[in-house]
Amino acid sequence: MKTQPPLIPAQIDFSAPVAPSAPAFADVYHSRAGALEQARHVFLAGNELPMRWAHRQDFVILETGFGLGNNFLTTWHAWQLDPARSQRLVFISIEKHPLRLADLRQAHLSSELPELATQLCQAWPPLTPNLHRLSFAAGRVQLLLCLGDAQHWLRELVAEVDAFYLDGFNPKQNPEMWDKHLFKAIARHAAHGATAASWSVAPAVREGLTAAGFSALRQRGFANKGGMCVARFTPRHQIQKPVGRLALATAARHALIIGAGLAGTACAWALAEHGIRSTIVDAQVGPAMAASGNPAGLFHGTLNPDDGLHARFNRACAIETERVLNRLPALPWRQRGLLRIESSRDLAQMQALIDRLGLPCDYVQALSSTEAEARSGLQLGLPAWFYPGGGALQPAAYAGALLEASAARQLFGRTVARLSRSEETWQAWSQDGQLIGEAPLLVLAGGQQGQALLQDLAPSLPLPLMSQRGQLSHIERADARPLLPVAGLGYAIADQGGGLWCGATSQDGDVRPELLATDHAHNLSQFARLAHLGERESAELQAKGGRVGWRLATPDRLPLVGGLPHLDTQGQPMLAEQLRFIPRQAGLGICMGLGSRGIGWAALCAQVLAAQICGAPCPIEASLLDAIDPARFALRGRRTGKSIGKPVGP
Repeated sequence: MKTQPPLIPAQIDFSAPVAPSAPAFADVYHSRAGALEQARHVFLAGNELPMRWAHRQDFVILETGFGLGNNFLTTWHAWQLDPARSQRLVFISIEKHPLRLADLRQAHLSSELPELATQLCQAWPPLTPNLHRLSFAAGRVQLLLCLGDAQHWLRELVAEVDAFYLDGFNPKQNPEMWDKHLFKAIARHAAHGATAASWSVAPAVREGLTAAGFSALRQRGFANKGGMCVARFTPRHQIQKPVGRLALATAARHALIIGAGLAGTACAWALAEHGIRSTIVDAQVGPAMAASGNPAGLFHGTLNPDDGLHARFNRACAIETERVLNRLPALPWRQRGLLRIESSRDLAQMQALIDRLGLPCDYVQALSSTEAEARSGLQLGLPAWFYPGGGALQPAAYAGALLEASAARQLFGRTVARLSRSEETWQAWSQDGQLIGEAPLLVLAGGQQGQALLQDLAPSLPLPLMSQRGQLSHIERADARPLLPVAGLGYAIADQGGGLWCGATSQDGDVRPELLATDHAHNLSQFARLAHLGERESAELQAKGGRVGWRLATPDRLPLVGGLPHLDTQGQPMLAEQLRFIPRQAGLGICMGLGSRGIGWAALCAQVLAAQICGAPCPIEASLLDAIDPARFALRGRRTGKSIGKPVGP
């Protein structure tokens, strides 16, 4: 996917007598007769709302210009007041020039909906070119805010839309928001019977909608506008839907989750937001006692010069993790902010990279060695990236908070030896043949146990999960404790007592459970270099304990999230030319292979899987969804001549 250009925030003139204006487009943000009244007349009434969302499970709206957010706030308010409202409202909005937080606050100083406007301002994301998932009303109202170009996001969105708000500045000043290609892209997301509305009746709007398969009509406009456009999706030909993007289990209201680590507890929490209750099963006596059981762990974003898949995925995950942590009850221990040492660039080069990518300071900052040392309390000797939204926490506490929020039924100390499927239900069985649990939806999120069960379910599907042994070391030296987590060559996290944890080693296929002196030496050596310790100080370091754990990772260092390919009569996976066209097994999802990034990845990965299960709009773009698809290795093998499975259409 082509990298998006840096975001350019909106420039707003608040002194305009009619309404806030955008000088770059020589237009105002809303009618002088009132933003909320305009939204009610044009977009809600034009899409027959709230009537059309009555008694629905989910209702999805797509807006082509977020602007000041008034259309969203008006829709949320109408939904809130409607006793027949849908169970969930998903509002997707695209904005090329988003407001800075200070401007958003100023725009809503005199809002007619002050409580909702305040919540929007509190949830406002860092202005990075991502799909930001903002959650309101206990998760029942979702704002998926796509920052960047509309043409780009309409290609990348994975969503079926019930109603379109076609908004934006005047077509004469902003023609790219109203051209025929945009309307065709909109039509690809239209659900059966979808509607659209716009304040504009320009010929380009009506003709573009008609060419895209909509029946467009002119209606009375708002205030001094002579007309407005309303439309209904009535295509001549049925549009082919990617079978691999269809819901895995739309009717399921109960899930059986194998694994109670970070991945499993996050899946239970994400499914609960969609109204699906879970039974979570784990062989341990409590949550997060295996791979997720380290005493402390890091979470943070990344960046690289080309802003590639890994950087964009890690950024999306890091921003979402911070949001989720701020919504959950406060954890007993959490360190905010993280430093990552930079050894190959000087400060000027670091800042130039941030400027070229257009990343805001509330996501990442470049610090001099002096600034980094002041923040860390260590003599680092190098500049560092500072991630304000990153930090450290206890994985078990995080998993426990997710589990409590999910209200899942918990079955601990139960080892699943075998899985079976009977009609529309999955069953989990113990070694002695006892039924542990059953549900119409099965989610595999366990580490080693989940890997074995996964191999039984898909023996012919290449899922190259690698087991990696990692060892942490504990140092009881108060004078070496960092003031905030520091990473680079290894990492260091101050504990709640008088010491710190450092590490970690990584060995593929190593099954030794005991603490190894060689691994302690490796961790201490890394910490000495990280903290710029002298020879005598380094020699005085001693490990006073540690922990060994095993994590699952993939060769491309991205997780496995989604559905498994449908199997043919010979048990071979059915493949296609593109991942989105591969048919998937109904009622089965996996969330595995989070490697060393379980804290930072779990929440967003779980939300992605929950969306795929329910058929809801996906909270990441299509290119990132493909990058974590469990079928990607099979398709790569086929493309390189190592074909497996039976090809299917299109």
